[in-house]
Amino acid sequence: MPSKDRLAPFRADLDAIAAGGRTRRLIPRAGVDFASNDYIGLAGSLRLANAVRRALEEGVPVGAAGSRLLRGNTEWHEGFEEAAARFFGAESALMLGGGYQANVAVLATLPQRGDLLLMDDLSHASTREGARLTRAEVAEFRHNDAGHAGDVIRGWRAGGGRGAVWICVESLYSMDGDRAPLDDLAPLADREGFLVVDEAHATGVWGPDGRGLSYALEGRGNVVTLHTLGKALGGSGAVLTLPQVLRDFIVNRGRPFIFATAPSPLMAVAATEALAILKDEPERRDRLQDLIDLFAAELARRLPHLPPSGSQIVPLIVGAEAPTMRLAARLQAEGLDVRGIRPPTVPAGTCRLRVSLTLNASPADVTRLAEVLEDAWPNS
Repeated sequence: MPSKDRLAPFRADLDAIAAGGRTRRLIPRAGVDFASNDYIGLAGSLRLANAVRRALEEGVPVGAAGSRLLRGNTEWHEGFEEAAARFFGAESALMLGGGYQANVAVLATLPQRGDLLLMDDLSHASTREGARLTRAEVAEFRHNDAGHAGDVIRGWRAGGGRGAVWICVESLYSMDGDRAPLDDLAPLADREGFLVVDEAHATGVWGPDGRGLSYALEGRGNVVTLHTLGKALGGSGAVLTLPQVLRDFIVNRGRPFIFATAPSPLMAVAATEALAILKDEPERRDRLQDLIDLFAAELARRLPHLPPSGSQIVPLIVGAEAPTMRLAARLQAEGLDVRGIRPPTVPAGTCRLRVSLTLNASPADVTRLAEVLEDAWPNS
């Protein structure tokens, strides 16, 4: 046994987290789903389950058994990538194990020395991890402020910046439910370099056939789009849609892709079927829109100081941590699975309930959520 307690620093850090009341724990799912990203209910779809069942019966393996470059590449991965490129209107597509991995792969690989990676200041943790590994310079612009993005670029150019600018945004932000100003950012990217759009929370929900909010930009030579497969599409993994040369570059230079075991071939089958469902069952998106409209109307009637977001993600800002977490606990006790969100996930002073509207909740559930919120809202 070593004489020094090697675990002491970890205990001390956990004690500090606990002292601040921010210990994270894994808890079983319970109550009506107002917390997941299964927006159109595909995770439990019988059609998706049957596609996977048939694939197993036909001999599709559960595991890929290696990286894509070392025998892990299969006809099902390639078939899904071809289907995804057609569906989203891109030149090519590349499947990876998850959205976090995909964001890291893009930002650690594509921006080069002498370039600028310019991120929205509410960018996801995966984007920030990619930025930590990038060769490019890194800067931020104010959330959804295309004018400020332009100012940052002009300042960088004036300081000698000569490379390409990689503007990186989420089309629909996961904690605020608001949309990036893509119509303003796309011309900026056309002049300065590239646009990287994370469609994680828009794919399957917004745009024609659920193709996302950046659907009109797909296929451009300076646009890279990330579509996650584990949210509205009901499975797991992610797919990048991008120019062929950038796909080839990631395959050859992207360490998060090269050295990772390939996604399960069954997930490629599931994702292919999910794209077909998006086309065949538009009523899923219609029903979700009905829930969005219903919740907005209930908030306007019961808690008019809480503005709707216009999307399936509705942040209800409380402010301080303690009342936020008490309110979340009350909702969970009522059988309504709503989670409290606090720093470091969101800025201090903006603690909130993140209401996620999905087809796993009924209109009656949505109305009941509004009723309990009205009764329990702090100082209401």
